[in-house]
Parts: sequence; C-alpha cells; structure tokens
Amino acid sequence: MTNTTKSADSHKTGLVALGCLLLGGALLGLSTNLAKLAGEVQLSPLAFLYWSISGATVMLLSLAGLRRKWPPMTRRTLEYYLVSALVGVAGSNLIFFSAVPHVGAGFVALIISLPPLFTYIGALALGLERFRMTRAAGVAAALLGAGVLATNKLAAPDADVFWVLLALAGPVLLAIGNLYRTLRWPTGVSADALAPGMLLAAAIMLLTAGLIPGFSLAVPGGQPVALWLIGAQSLVFSGQFLLLFILQKTGGPVMLSLLGAVGALVAVPVAVFLQGEAPPPGLFVGALLIGLGVALVTLGRAKTTDAHQRAR
Repeated sequence: MTNTTKSADSHKTGLVALGCLLLGGALLGLSTNLAKLAGEVQLSPLAFLYWSISGATVMLLSLAGLRRKWPPMTRRTLEYYLVSALVGVAGSNLIFFSAVPHVGAGFVALIISLPPLFTYIGALALGLERFRMTRAAGVAAALLGAGVLATNKLAAPDADVFWVLLALAGPVLLAIGNLYRTLRWPTGVSADALAPGMLLAAAIMLLTAGLIPGFSLAVPGGQPVALWLIGAQSLVFSGQFLLLFILQKTGGPVMLSLLGAVGALVAVPVAVFLQGEAPPPGLFVGALLIGLGVALVTLGRAKTTDAHQRAR
C-alpha cells in the first residue's frame, strides 16, 4: 500500500470518527432532555432507563440478525458486556437520569462533557496515547469550559449540592468505560456485534435493580406520552451506542470521551429554548471553550495519524 493510499484511508477514517462524534454527541444531548420530559410525566429514572435500554437492545439485535452478526457469547465477550454495561450504560445513565429533575437537563449535559480529562490522563498512563500538545490543549479547553459551568452551578443559591456532586461521579464511570472498552475489545469482533451485547447486559442489570424493594419498573397508566418517550429514547439509545462503538474503534478513547462535550452543545440550547430552563451562568464562555476543545483534539488526532503514516 502506497503512502498516498494510506493517507487517503487515514483521512477517511478521520472523517468517519468526526461524523460519529458529532452525530453521537447530538443524540446524547437529546437523551438528557428526553429524561427531563420523562420525569414530568411521573416516569421514574429507573423505569425510563430500563424500558428504553430494552427497546434499543431489541432494535440492535434485530439489526445484528439481519446482518448475521450476532453478539458472540464467550467468556471474554461476556466479561466485556458486563463491565461495559455497568460503567458505561446502567451505572452512569442511572446517575444522570436521576439527577436531571434536581439539577436540570442542561447541567447534566454539561457534566457529561467532563470525561476527556480523566480519559486522557488514563490513556497516557496506560500507554494508549502519546502526549501531544494539541490534544492536551484541547482536553484542557473542554474541561475548563465544563468547569466554568459547573462552578457557576454550585455557586447558585438554590443549588442542590448532593445531586450536583452525585452527578459529578457519572463522568468518572464514563471515563473508566472509555478506557476499558479499548483495552479489552475482543479480537475480530465488530462494533455492531458488541453494542447489542452490552445493552442486553445493561437491561438485565436494570431489571435486577427493579426487583429490589422500593424500586419499580412500572410505567404510569393514563400517560400515553410516557410510551412515546420510551420509544423515542430507545431510538436515540440504539443510534447513540452503535455510534459509540464505531467511534471507539476509529477515534480511540480520548476522542470518544468528547461525545459529552458535543452533547452539551446540543442539549443546553434544547433545554433552554424548548424546555424553558434558565441558561446556565457562564454558558457562552463554557460553550466556546468546549467547542475549541473538540476542534483541537480532532486536529491533534489528524496530526498523530499523519505522523504515523510518514514513519511507515
């Protein structure tokens, strides 16, 4: 393969990664706003998450069946599904969905933009990334933007400190999931085979949680809008997690961690203009820094790939 061909393939892969980042982030931003609407019709976070994840699982399993790419069931892949589901789906999303009624969809979306720092530090420590100033600056900018917004939220007189702090634990789980999926990706297994396996494991975990006394998976009766919201969230989840795995493969864990930053740029305007939330203090500065961070990390990835191609 010539250097020109390699460069063209690298450019194509970069475009695929960027497309998955932008579209997946948009779906993530939409997801937090749907969670707020679910709370307004008395649909509990656990029930909304369980039924939505179950619907997305059926959709992706159906797609896998049509393409004859069923999720493999081996000891290695079962471990992969369970751990990925716990930190990247069930645990983190349950925290975020539970926090939305207390701190707002806009703030939760902004909190989901925090994983880049944790992921980047972990990737450097584990040897998954080489230090590049451009990417480091991008991660720092995205983190600083989210930090501006989070600090302003905590300083508000009506801030619910418990839920703000609990929401901050979600990005840690997401960063762990980003690194784990890269390190333990089963050899030779495609993204569209792994995604439904992970969602199925998450649905089983949430079903088990719903059997604990005091928790419920019931959908409120007399609220047909609840079923529409579950259907919409199922579609969002199916696209979001399929794109997540494709981005994981093409862009790596650090670029993947920027999904939350892109999601924030979508979710906050939706929350403000369509759901009537007050704009988070520091929104302009925070959004500008987050956007700059996404651009720098994407540029840094392109430079790294080109350098690898020239070295071959």
